Amino acid sequence: MHHPFGELLGLHVDEQSAGNSTLSLQVSTKHLNPHAVVHGAVLYALADTGMGAALYPTLGADEMCATIEIKINYFKPVSSGWLFCHTTLVNRGKSLATLESKLLSNNVLVAQANGNFAIFRAREGLKNECVGTDGQA
Repeated sequence: MHHPFGELLGLHVDEQSAGNSTLSLQVSTKHLNPHAVVHGAVLYALADTGMGAALYPTLGADEMCATIEIKINYFKPVSSGWLFCHTTLVNRGKSLATLESKLLSNNVLVAQANGNFAIFRAREGLKNECVGTDGQA
């Protein structure tokens, strides 16, 4: 899978299937905010990417998806180690999907996110080269 932003952050897609994904990231100093904890945007990126990874395998060859909104709650700070994001598809309709991500560090829930994604037909030339021919991100 080619995902430039994910590669920039160091995200790894460990598992991906229709309606499920698991992503991981090893925390480094580049992920920290001025208070020496992982920046909330890193956790958000894990959830957003995990949601896309779980949704893409459910899409038809002529479909794409885009994030409409994500709500995330942060429970505990993380400063080192590995982060894992487990995502499940809650509901998929014709034009809208709802997903849930749980983010863990050392088997402790550190954040949880709920998101809605639009599903639409791709226009010619709109397909992104980040998306493989198999429809996966």
